[in-house]
This record gives sequence, C-alpha cells and structure tokens, in this order.
Amino acid sequence: MQNDQQRRAKLAEAEHGDSLTKKERIRLSDHFTYGKLFRFTMPSIIMTIFGSVYTIVDGFFVSNYAGSTALAAVNLIYPPLMIVSAFGFMLAAGGSALVGKLLGMKDPEKANEYFSLLTYACMAIGALIAVLMAIFMPQVAQALRADGQLLTDSVLYGRILCVGMVPYMLEYHFQLFFITAEKPKLGLYFTIIAGCTNIVLDFLLVGVLGYGLAGAAWATNISQCIGGLAPLLYFLRPNDSLLRLGRTRMNRYCLVQSSYNGIAEFLASISASLVSLVFNYELLKLIGEDGVAAYGVIMYFSMVFTSIFFGYCIGVAPVISYHYGAGNRPELKNMLRKGFVIEMSSCLLGALLSFALAGPCSRLFVGYDPDLLALTIHAFRIYSLSYIFMGFGYFSQVFFTALNNGFVAGIISIIRIFVLQVGLTVLMAELFGAEALWYSMFVAQIIGFVVAWTFLLKHKDRYGYL
Repeated sequence: MQNDQQRRAKLAEAEHGDSLTKKERIRLSDHFTYGKLFRFTMPSIIMTIFGSVYTIVDGFFVSNYAGSTALAAVNLIYPPLMIVSAFGFMLAAGGSALVGKLLGMKDPEKANEYFSLLTYACMAIGALIAVLMAIFMPQVAQALRADGQLLTDSVLYGRILCVGMVPYMLEYHFQLFFITAEKPKLGLYFTIIAGCTNIVLDFLLVGVLGYGLAGAAWATNISQCIGGLAPLLYFLRPNDSLLRLGRTRMNRYCLVQSSYNGIAEFLASISASLVSLVFNYELLKLIGEDGVAAYGVIMYFSMVFTSIFFGYCIGVAPVISYHYGAGNRPELKNMLRKGFVIEMSSCLLGALLSFALAGPCSRLFVGYDPDLLALTIHAFRIYSLSYIFMGFGYFSQVFFTALNNGFVAGIISIIRIFVLQVGLTVLMAELFGAEALWYSMFVAQIIGFVVAWTFLLKHKDRYGYL
C-alpha cells in the first residue's frame, strides 16, 4: 500500500513538473507581451550578433596578418558568393513561412513533408552553385575590376569557400527552421559552437601558422560544417521539436509557393551583397583599393549594429505566419505594433553606437595605415546615419513574407534595393563623387521607410493588422 502511494506521489510530481515545463515553454500560438516576445526572439538576436562577431574576427586576422590587399579580396569576392547562395535562402525564408502557416492550420504531417523537401532542395542547390562558382571564379573576379595580386587572392579565397557552400546554406536554412520548430535556443547553441570554432581556427591557421587568406577560408568552411551538418543530424533523428526530416516527394506547389513567399528575402539577402558590388565598383574607380578596404571595415561592423533588428525579424516571422494561418487578427495587430516600437528603438541604438565607436572599430582593422584610417572613420560616421530608418523597412518585407504574400514583399524589396539603394548609389557617385557615395544609403533608407508604411496602410483591411 505504501509503495503504491509513493508511486502515485512520484507520478503526480512528474506530471506537475511537465505542466510547469509546458507553461514555461513559449509556443507560437501564445499571446506575446514585450517580455515574452523578447524571450522568444532573443536567441535569434544573439545568434545574428554572434555570427557578425566571428565574421569580424575573420576580417581582423586577414587584415592584420595578410594585409589590406587580402582584405580587399575578401570584400570583393564575398558579395557574388552571397548573391548566388541567396537562392537557397529564398526557399528557407519562404518555406518557413509556409510550414509555419501549416502548423497554425494544425497540419503537422504536411508541414514535416514540406520541411523535408525544402531541406533536400537546399542541399542540391548548394552543390550546383558550388561547382559553377568554382569554375567561373576568375571571370567573376575580373568582371569586378580585380587584377594582379587582388585577382589572385580573390580567386583563391572564393574557390576555397565554394567547398563549404552546402554546409553554409544549411546553416542559414536550419537557423530559420529551428525557430519554426519552437527550438530557437538550440539554433543559438549551434551558432555559438560554430562561431567559437571559426575564431579558434582563425587564430591557429592565420595568426600562428601563417596560412593567410587560405587559412581564413578553411577556418570558415570547417565552422560552417558544424553549423550546417550538426543540425541536419538533429532533424534526421527522433526529437521533441515540431519538425523532423523524413521521406518526402516532389511537390511543385511547395517549391513554387516557398519561392514566391521568399522572393523578398532573396532580394534582402542579396541587397547588402549587391550594394557592396556597386559600392566596390564605384570606389575602385573613384578612390582605389583603399576605398574598398574602408568599405569592408564598415560592412563588418554594420552586421553587428544591424543584427539586433535583423535577428528580431528572423525570430518573429514564424509567430506571424502561425497566427496568420490560425486567422488571429488581434495577434497580427499586436505583432505589427510591437515590431514598430522594437525596430525603431534598436535602429536608433545601432546608429548611436556606430557613430560613437567609428574610431576604435576602424583602428582595430586599419590602424597601421593613417590615411586609410582617416578615410574609414569619416565614411563610417556618415554611413551610420542610414541605420536609423533601415530596420523598419526590412521588417515590413519580413511581415508580408510571413503573411505568405511574396508579391507585396517582393515589390517593397525591389523598390528599396534596386530603385533606391543601388540606383541612388550610382546616381550620387556619378553626379557628386566619392563623398556623396557615403551619404547615398542614408537617403535611400529614408525613402524606403516611407515606402514601407505606404504598403502597410494599403493592405491593412485585407489582413486586419491596423
């Protein structure tokens, strides 16, 4: 009798513990206060910040141990690789919105089938991109005005990175789906492990062993294998998340709808790379290699200063998709209102930090060259103004993508990227020279902010978020 009572007591205690765990675990279906929203999106924010930090460390070792030409090569050839890999990001961003909607509609079987198909498609696209880019890397570098040692370094770095293209694309792919699977912290842990691996290998291969640019590239590849292949094993095995990889079948609707949903994120993914290409092209013409190196330093730290609002967008998108699928308009209104406050606050913080830290950040990379240092600090402070309005324009794209409206999200992206960012960069550089080039992004983001609100107001009755 006593043993039976003890067993019952233990069972009740276990059930009570499970109940507490379920209450503490934040679910996509919850109503989100600011506190709950921060707790749910914080892993994504920290993940993007940490990813930016270890990218900076990579650039630090290249600049200080391999020189400014090697740094210019990294910043010249990296954007084309990011542009072609964005096809995989498009499927991941659009697919996570589709899968999140299916979970909101209480159809987990189809959600897992689509998740599996999108993962295998990501791997196939990554392999194809890697082969083609490795073959045509010299032509790509030459098209970007590289010659001499800059051409040699660019081809070397680019071809080594092609080896790790599949793990790289899987790393981003799973970062999004960990959130949809209600496991944002697990995605963060994999990112931290991968980032620490990259930092340690940069120190050993570049700083200690002196392998230079090639060492930095291999450090990146090895770390991406951890960030991309370890989550693959997690989802292949039985787990306690909402998603698991398994058998699937070709589904044209899944691939087309995911591409449609993710077109804006494709454009957003290539925006920084595309603008970098245009900037580098104009800088080589107006200033030379020093201009490219200075812009590279700005871009390294730009990832950190903007990672708060980018990370928030990544974290909140599955929540929006879920409540859209569930038909919960009040929660959509809640997500938009809180998103505006959070994005504008984080943007202002990023701009202030960027302006204040322009000197020490620039000195860390190019302190060995007084002229290059002065150019970098001056450009850094001007560029920091663009962060004030940057975040909400990007959030509006993510918001419509999460609503499975790739058309509107794509139109916003096209206007913000091709018409404003790229167009104003070329126009202001050609008309007013190098000084105006640094201001072009600030002007583009102000107009982009207005464009974002125009589309949100236009579609408010359809979705009921205002």
